Amino acid sequence: MRILILLLTTTSLYAQSAQSGEWLLTTTDAGLANYLRADLKFEGDKVSGSSGTLTYTGTLSNGRVELESKRADGSTVTKYSGTLTTNEMKGQAVRGGTPLEWTARRMKEKPAVPQTHHFTPTVFHNYFSSTVAPALTIFPGDSVESWSVDAGGTDAQGVRRNPGGNPLTGPFYVEGAIPGDTLVVRFTRIRLNRDTAFSGQRVAASALNPVYFSSQQNGSRAQPDAAWTLDLQGGSAKFTNPSEKLRDYRVPLRPMLGCVGVAPPQGQSFRSGYPGTFGGNMDYNQLVEGTTVYLPVNHPGALLFVGDGHAAQGDGELTGNALETSMDWTFSVDVIRGRSTGQPRLENAEFWMASGIANSLPEALQAATTNLSQWLEQDYKLDASEIGVVLGTAIHYEVAELVDPQIHVVAKVAKSVLASIPQ
Repeated sequence: MRILILLLTTTSLYAQSAQSGEWLLTTTDAGLANYLRADLKFEGDKVSGSSGTLTYTGTLSNGRVELESKRADGSTVTKYSGTLTTNEMKGQAVRGGTPLEWTARRMKEKPAVPQTHHFTPTVFHNYFSSTVAPALTIFPGDSVESWSVDAGGTDAQGVRRNPGGNPLTGPFYVEGAIPGDTLVVRFTRIRLNRDTAFSGQRVAASALNPVYFSSQQNGSRAQPDAAWTLDLQGGSAKFTNPSEKLRDYRVPLRPMLGCVGVAPPQGQSFRSGYPGTFGGNMDYNQLVEGTTVYLPVNHPGALLFVGDGHAAQGDGELTGNALETSMDWTFSVDVIRGRSTGQPRLENAEFWMASGIANSLPEALQAATTNLSQWLEQDYKLDASEIGVVLGTAIHYEVAELVDPQIHVVAKVAKSVLASIPQ
């Protein structure tokens, strides 16, 4: 009787430690991870659940888990065998005759009320990478108030906090986001926090005729100093030590963020000067207060990085550095489950904006047009002819970035144009 009671008690304890709800299920094949969000239910020694069209059935006994996933037609996809500790499982699996390793962890419950996090960074990173440990874990619906140093690594007080090269704040781990999802980042506040900036001084070679560029390099005219003074109250910037010709030159302030990105796919890492499908150093001058950014999730938690504040920037960031300065910002996050944008997308009150990031201007333009076409196909259910009519009459192109390792072109369409099209 005591043995029976002990066995029943042990089984009950294991069942109690395995909480029903959403689990992140990871299978690894030769080092390549695949992720699923599974809704699992533990009742005594029975395990059941689902993930998309897959169903799960299995048993839990004395800390051992046996689990099987099946398609809608009843055929087996994967068999799992392993151990359970507090809200974590791991072991071996077999899929189509291929042995796999697997782990599962209970995903954290979203708080009933969204939280606002006041985050003070102490370390800044120079890579978009999944190897960087999360600085803060947040949930969909949460907001983060924080700041970033300038491209040279200097903060609002003039203290150099990093060697430079677009230092990044973060990364922020978004609980519940997994590969195949889209991370939604809404910037509700992007504000200057000091009255100085610096910029480049010459148009980049990639934007000029080679003969003209060469002649400019041999010119004798003295160049104006790269330091700028920002008039935060008046809303303009001027050279701190201008040439006579530029003594009265003023630039309207339009604070923006050059770097907003997630960790790149698989084990890739990119320096913080790079743009890509993960976002990154996009340098798009419409990424201002009130803009929403959509990014494909490549790793659990997405791992969001933010930085590279500009007081103002023309299209293309032609001199390699815009008006580089530190920045205060606030964003909130959300997750679109089971749908990936593939490339970055943006939205503001007036436009849908689709990024194309590639090795050349023609390729970037093709990528941007494709991205916007897919957006209309997915959200408005338009066919190829209908997309052609809309984009042929309403598309706008902007060259967002010319001087980074890759070119960034944005294709956009006004929301007012789409207002008459039912979704």
